[in-house]
Amino acid sequence: MKFVQEINGRNPLGYRNIRKLLISFAIPSITAMLVTAIYNIVDQIFIGWGVGYLGNAATNVAFPLVTLSTALALLCGNGCAAKMSLELGAGNQQKARQVVGTGILLLSILGVGLLVLVQVFLEQLLPAFGSTADVLPYARDFVRAISFGLPFIVFTIGFSAVIRADGNPKYAMFCVVLGALLNIVLDPIFLFWLHLGVFGVGLATSISQFISFCLMAVYIPRMRNIHISLGCMQLKHRNCAAIFSLGMSHFINQFSMMIVQIALNNSLTHYGALSAYGSDIPLACSGLVAKVNTIVMAFVVGLAQASQPIVGFSYGAGQYERTRRTIRYTISAATAVSVVSFLIFQIFPRQIIGLFGNGSALFFSFSERYFRIYMFFTFLNGIQPACSNIFTSMGKAKKGAFLALTRQIVCLLPLILVLPIFMGLDGILYSGPAADAIAAGLSIWMISREMKHMRLLEEKRNLEEEPLFCSTEETERADDSDG
Repeated sequence: MKFVQEINGRNPLGYRNIRKLLISFAIPSITAMLVTAIYNIVDQIFIGWGVGYLGNAATNVAFPLVTLSTALALLCGNGCAAKMSLELGAGNQQKARQVVGTGILLLSILGVGLLVLVQVFLEQLLPAFGSTADVLPYARDFVRAISFGLPFIVFTIGFSAVIRADGNPKYAMFCVVLGALLNIVLDPIFLFWLHLGVFGVGLATSISQFISFCLMAVYIPRMRNIHISLGCMQLKHRNCAAIFSLGMSHFINQFSMMIVQIALNNSLTHYGALSAYGSDIPLACSGLVAKVNTIVMAFVVGLAQASQPIVGFSYGAGQYERTRRTIRYTISAATAVSVVSFLIFQIFPRQIIGLFGNGSALFFSFSERYFRIYMFFTFLNGIQPACSNIFTSMGKAKKGAFLALTRQIVCLLPLILVLPIFMGLDGILYSGPAADAIAAGLSIWMISREMKHMRLLEEKRNLEEEPLFCSTEETERADDSDG
């Protein structure tokens, strides 16, 4: 029991009230992601009023690159944070230091590599991402500008997960929020005052991400639970394998989103050209709806990320009851957010689209149908990302990766390619809710089995020997009595 008290005394993840911990981690995490989502939407609003819907379509063409940068960031950042939490839970501080050092190097290398890739193959990438001839000039200017900020985006998103795992979610939030606020200020200056068009909006994004990167870099020598030195920053094969393994589900989820976004863009332009809407209206509407949906995902992913340090530490320390309770709270909260979002999307689609500038009657007609049909099962969308993240936090990378694949690759991609053959443009709209329902059902089944398995492990341990850890109720009562 003394050993347990020493661990708990060092790290509150092992004994503090779960709901209080989730709230304390979730608020900064959600705030950071929410501000990022909002300033992306502000970009769309400024572009919509200053350039028009072709400019918004251009940002949708660029969206796969932004998704890829997020995928690389989560691969290294969340994988590093998950391994760090597991090692700290097991009392291995030296291993945690080495893992974080490797993670920092990986984030830097992948970010610079992505910049080089975009600059070299820009002209080939844009048509492949679904750009039409009318949209191409806007897409070229926007992507060229944001590409300079891609290394900073990768590092900022990735290392913010490590900072949260280090027990300082407020600082991670501060870095992202400051960059987002700066971007909102620079957008109208570059767009309306300097008349730089979509290139100016992209340049504002790159500058703001650089500021966030600088703030993240300053934190490295000031980490709370481990000390990072230059000697820790080595690309050791074992650490790389652990990071990639634990971050793979996040990478797969984002990378599959990129693949689906490319297929969706091309399908919308192809089947849109065969409809009354034309090719550009569906492409622009899809981008706007996707950006609005990032508001929902900011809450869902923020909650999932808030649970990661608690689940990782508790599971690594063998506190299965505490792990199960954290899982239940996380999924319940994510579902509540999704239900509210569903109601808003179904009741106010016209008002939401109206924020992004003027458009034709056909533009607003398609946007309303897209919202109401494609996002119909939004109330289930919190379950799959939360469960995928939970499996990864427990070190079960394969299960997390499998769940990450279910909605995007296993379900949505085939539906996007097949349904339009029989239903035309409507087939694309109905592919969204069908994929959401399948992914949510599978996630519930898998996490239920895992919860049952943890319960059996705890019962077996209680029968074989004296419990090594205080129960969740005891530790939380002790925490509450301490104030």
